[in-house]
Amino acid sequence: MFDWLQLEFMQRGLAAGLLVAAICPVIGLFLVLRRLSLIGDGLGHIAFAGVAAGFLTHIYPLVTALGFTVTGALGIEWLRSRQKAYGDLALAIFFYSGIAGGVILLNLSESFSGAQLFGYLFGQISTVSITDVWLILGLGIVVVAIVTLLYKELFALTFDEATARVSGIRVSALNVLLAVMAAVTVSVGMRIVGLLMVGALMIVPVAAALQLGRGFKATLLWSVLFSMVSLVAGLGTSYYLDLPPGGTIVLLAVGLFLLTSIFRTIVAIVARSDAWRRA
Repeated sequence: MFDWLQLEFMQRGLAAGLLVAAICPVIGLFLVLRRLSLIGDGLGHIAFAGVAAGFLTHIYPLVTALGFTVTGALGIEWLRSRQKAYGDLALAIFFYSGIAGGVILLNLSESFSGAQLFGYLFGQISTVSITDVWLILGLGIVVVAIVTLLYKELFALTFDEATARVSGIRVSALNVLLAVMAAVTVSVGMRIVGLLMVGALMIVPVAAALQLGRGFKATLLWSVLFSMVSLVAGLGTSYYLDLPPGGTIVLLAVGLFLLTSIFRTIVAIVARSDAWRRA
């Protein structure tokens, strides 16, 4: 059943995937609760331009994608903070700019193949190198360490930005930091599920965990668990059924969301029935 774990490239993919699966919901939870769920998709399209720049300049695409997404995240936050009523407009501007810039840069580049581009867009486990694993581990440690150190501040910012500001918390700096961490998460996740679906791994496990109606920390732990389960099950399923790993992982995450939604509905029906009988 687990003979696929004997393959070296699958071992690298699993190691990198588990790291990504742990990081994505950590940042995704803050984004979901702040109603910024689509920022992952926007940054993914900016990362597309970064990958294209990597092909053009012969620099490792993951490095250029990281630079582009961090710059894009800073731009989105700058525009969003000045036009609070049009937060979705800021995302749309950078979303389409990333796509347009990527297309132009790819047209100028002659050093990429369709297979390489497909791997970055939709994920390609078989091409994950040991360098990717170490890079993802390093960036992941940085993200988790920052969230751990600033947990109370990020928690306050997420639920009441005005109160956090009055309490002396540097709200603007934290907003920028959160945007940068989202950019880093998108960059490291693209090797596993691809630029076009990494946003789903940040959001869908969180959505599933929220259906359980637990507290903030419990929701965070459940979302990481759902993300890891989707990752492992997706890799195994994709290997045996010869399916694209990225799409399989995301669909299984959506399946978990549907199951938790059904569970929540059943619990609510039972609770109402008990209340009716007691009345």
